Amino acid sequence: MAKSEQGALPAEARVLLAGTKLLALDVDGVLTDGRVVYVGDEELQTFSVHDGYGLNALAQAGVTIAWITGRGCLATERRAAELGIQELHMRAGPKDAVLARIQERLGLEREHTVAMGDDLPDLLLSAQSGLFCAPANARPEVLAAATLVTKARGGDGAVRELTDLILSEKRKASGQAGG
Repeated sequence: MAKSEQGALPAEARVLLAGTKLLALDVDGVLTDGRVVYVGDEELQTFSVHDGYGLNALAQAGVTIAWITGRGCLATERRAAELGIQELHMRAGPKDAVLARIQERLGLEREHTVAMGDDLPDLLLSAQSGLFCAPANARPEVLAAATLVTKARGGDGAVRELTDLILSEKRKASGQAGG
C-alpha cells in the first residue's frame, strides 16, 4: 500500500479506515509524549483531552479500543477507566500476540484493525493490523513501516487526528454528511 503524503490517503487506506472495528494503541509515545516522570514512587503521565474526546466518539461509533503497553502505571489505569477502555493490556508481552488474542476473542480479522505505535516494539502491531499508523515523532523505523503518519506528535493530538480520520471515512462509506 502506498504511504499517505500531506493528508492524501491511498484508496486502500480509506477502505481500511472505514471498516475499522478495532483500534489498537500503544500508550507511551502515542497517547502520551513518551516521557516518564516520577514524583516519589508515583509515575506521572499527561494525556491529551482531545485524544480522549476522539476515543469516546470512536467508541460511540461501535469501535473497540485496545491499549497495549509494555509498561503500565496507575495513571494509565485511571485514564483508561475514565475513558471506558475495556481492552487495557499493561506490561504486555509481544504486542502482536496480545493483539491476536483480542482479535480472536472478538472475532475480528486483521483487516478490521487499525494500530498506532511509535517505537520498535510497536512494529509487531503492524503485522497484526490492516493499517499501521505512527505519530509524527515516532522512531524512523516505525515511520518507514507506517502507511499513515499523523501530522501531530504522540501525546499532542496524534490519536485525535487518527480517530477523526476513521470517523470521517466511516461517514463517507455510509453516505452520511460531515466527512
